[in-house]
Amino acid sequence: MTVYTDTIRRWATDNRRTGILPDADGTGEVGLDSKELGNRLAVRFTIKVERGLVTDVRYQVFGCGFSMAACAVAADLSVGSSLDEVKAIDAQRLDSALKGLPPERDYCAELAIQALHAAVRSARNWRQPVQASLPQESDHGARVTASDPVYAALTSTPKPDQVRIEDRHLFACLLAVAAQDPYDTAAALGLDDSDLDILFAEIFPGARRSLLEQHGTSVKDSPPERNQEILSILLSHVPNEPCDHNRHNAERLAHVLATRAALPGHLWVAMGLFERRELNAAIRRHLPSLATANDQNMRWKRYLYKQVCDRNGGTMCKAPNCGVCSDYTLCFPA
Repeated sequence: MTVYTDTIRRWATDNRRTGILPDADGTGEVGLDSKELGNRLAVRFTIKVERGLVTDVRYQVFGCGFSMAACAVAADLSVGSSLDEVKAIDAQRLDSALKGLPPERDYCAELAIQALHAAVRSARNWRQPVQASLPQESDHGARVTASDPVYAALTSTPKPDQVRIEDRHLFACLLAVAAQDPYDTAAALGLDDSDLDILFAEIFPGARRSLLEQHGTSVKDSPPERNQEILSILLSHVPNEPCDHNRHNAERLAHVLATRAALPGHLWVAMGLFERRELNAAIRRHLPSLATANDQNMRWKRYLYKQVCDRNGGTMCKAPNCGVCSDYTLCFPA
């Protein structure tokens, strides 16, 4: 599984330049336009310019530790540089400063660079915010449907009396979408092999794990590393249930949520669910105190990363009050 190096971890936790500059001379954004809201990682850079030199930089990032590290390096390299010098900073330079991003995370450096360069263009355009964009992903809809062969085979097995239909649907979706990924199925869900065996035995008796190999991909890479602080937050909401079965399902869901949140795109899509509301229902069912804590119905990935940011004294919010924030639709679904 991909891990954070000491260098990347150091930069990812460097909060000196997180936030937003009031009266910024340049504002550059990526992943914040109407077609990308909630679908893509989002970065905003704000810069102050005096006599042609960048004197201060702040950034806001919604993403993984690799994205945070790339933005921190980009901000650090920019201070004291001319606008032309900032424009010359590229993703390769960020990668070098971070001593190498994993190949599957190269886009994190590109994301930071696009937003930083957009801020420079903004500064040269009388402070008008500039929105950049990365190549669009082809599809943000559901990845699993009722006709998926893995989903159909799992849900056709006998239903044990103690298992809810909703949980059969939830875990069938998860196994079906994990089978599509170029990762080991257990690792793609944040579980180990014994967890997967127990899940099959308890929820889909009669189904065999060979079903996943039969309909899965032969390419097995390491999935992106999950954020351990997000996992810690999720596990803190696992209820102390007297029923072992319910508690185990809550623990499984916590591990799955932390793991699938490391993937790009909507969390409910990454989990293979048919609709977003199914994610809300699963969290209410198994992690009720977490559902209560997110009382404004913020998008779940946004909410979880915000908790990590708040824990570490950082900020990724543009305004102190959600009701007056221009990024409202980034955080909250219609």
